[in-house]
Amino acid sequence: MSDATLHATSQDPDDFAVQIADQVESFLVAVTEVAKGDEPDSAVPFLLLEVSQLLLAGGRLGAHEDIVPDDRYEPDLGPEPDADEIRERFATLLEPVDVYSEVFDPYEPSKARVAARISDDLADVIADLRHGMAHYRAGRTTEALWWWQFSYFSNWGSTASATLRALQSLVAHVRLNQPLEELDGLDTDQDLGDDALESEAGKVMAEEIAEPLGLRTVQ
Repeated sequence: MSDATLHATSQDPDDFAVQIADQVESFLVAVTEVAKGDEPDSAVPFLLLEVSQLLLAGGRLGAHEDIVPDDRYEPDLGPEPDADEIRERFATLLEPVDVYSEVFDPYEPSKARVAARISDDLADVIADLRHGMAHYRAGRTTEALWWWQFSYFSNWGSTASATLRALQSLVAHVRLNQPLEELDGLDTDQDLGDDALESEAGKVMAEEIAEPLGLRTVQ
């Protein structure tokens, strides 16, 4: 199935596979455009919207019965598209707020918070979704749905959820006029507890990031 036939009129718009593929493709196109940096003033709120909409597709996949692929072994897709470029673009675009803290598993309360990056998360989600889209465009619809469902549970669902919380928190800090703590100097290879996060965090006023990130015009 080529790009030209992805939305062919012969396809039933009410079909589950078509709807999921549409949502996935919409996300991939939208975030790729954001990563270009042509409209940096609207990047954060736009990402908040796109990740929220993607998780609706994820929720539908998660609630669906287990999807079983037609073949026992996954067909070879050839070389995977490189996500490093889009990762680097997002890292540059979101540099003031790229690093955030996250609890890996909410059902393991003893686990310390860890540092993560929105740019890494978005690139990982994009890689998973592209993999399934390659199957879909090749006409392997069941294989695509199986992959999107499996990777939703194993990776991109929790990753996108964490990213959404970070983006929503960022917007809330600015809209509520609350100071935003920046993880100054922290990196994703550090295992950090609450004390370490508190001692390392530097204060950045919301007004300093609101205008460049398009969340509010600074007076």
